[in-house]
Amino acid sequence: MLDESLLDAPDALTRADHRGLLRDAAEAGARVRTALRRTAEAGVGELAPEGRPRAVLIAGSGAAATGAADLVAALAGGAAPVTRILPTGVAPAAGALRWALPGWAGPVDLLLIATTDGSEPGLALLAEQAYRRGCTVVAVAPGHSPLSESLGGTHGLVVPMATAPNEWENSVEEDTRVTGPGALWALLVPLLVLLDRVGLLTAPPESLQLVADRLDRTAERCGPAVVTYSNPAKTLAAELADSLPLIWTEGTAAAPAGRRFAAVLAELTGRPALAAELPEALQAHGTLLAGDLAGGADPDDFFRDRVEESQALRARVVLLRDRPVGGLTAAPAARELALGHETPISELEPEEGTEIEALAELIAVTDFATVYLALAAGTTPA
Repeated sequence: MLDESLLDAPDALTRADHRGLLRDAAEAGARVRTALRRTAEAGVGELAPEGRPRAVLIAGSGAAATGAADLVAALAGGAAPVTRILPTGVAPAAGALRWALPGWAGPVDLLLIATTDGSEPGLALLAEQAYRRGCTVVAVAPGHSPLSESLGGTHGLVVPMATAPNEWENSVEEDTRVTGPGALWALLVPLLVLLDRVGLLTAPPESLQLVADRLDRTAERCGPAVVTYSNPAKTLAAELADSLPLIWTEGTAAAPAGRRFAAVLAELTGRPALAAELPEALQAHGTLLAGDLAGGADPDDFFRDRVEESQALRARVVLLRDRPVGGLTAAPAARELALGHETPISELEPEEGTEIEALAELIAVTDFATVYLALAAGTTPA
């Protein structure tokens, strides 16, 4: 059950936020700037690539790494095949995951490793395998982690993961294992700078500075001191109470933002969510809206005493929109389908700007909304 009164009680939110998730979300812009500095210090801007890689392979563990891989693939488009390497089994260490290169990977391919931990033995083994095959290896990981030390500047390039400003003050070591919403940017920014350098996408440092500015402005609009009626993140959190979010996206930037939203909802709130792109979402989720999950009340049950019963989840459509391809939009059909089944709909659309700025704004708003939902429902993980 969502305690909506908590949303407009900033002091109570702070006390409930034991992991500092709100502060981490607010410092996403600072995390981008720190990541840019770490990337420059690692020498990525001085690389002189001999040509584009044949393929880009990405491996990593955790929601942040998964989101970074998805975003890289979306932004790179068709410039080069971008393939995420999924764990295929267990490594020699008990319970550890194992990753393996595809059989065709070789000297003309690029392996990117992204992790907020860096102690996974399977990733160190993957980097060693790539080195033996002649692949170029670049890792973004905590600077003092086993993975960073195993690469050691000889088997690959390591960009130390950027920490948030508050983590510098509160951690004994330079790097921490705190993985709030801002961890995505700590992993993603170095990868974007590198792929810009090799010509696979356009993300020069100056454009990423604009991303940091957009994240700062979004944090001002979505901060805990801003009341719910004028705060898009708190409003969305309140609307998602006791609901099953059906996240429908339209536009290149919105699609990976929607998938990330669903993943972060599961990670921070334990709440299931389904993400799909328009117009395919109309068919994929249409049957859900016609069934028991539809938002309309059951008239046969109107007078039943529900005091002792838990609230059943009802579907709610969350429409994330960016500029649709070709200027055509399926949004009117989406609204008609949802409202025709008495299912409420929430909509988010970013301000004008580049594709990556729009992506950053959608991610920031939904990250804040997820944290508010977790705090108000008392479901933040330990």
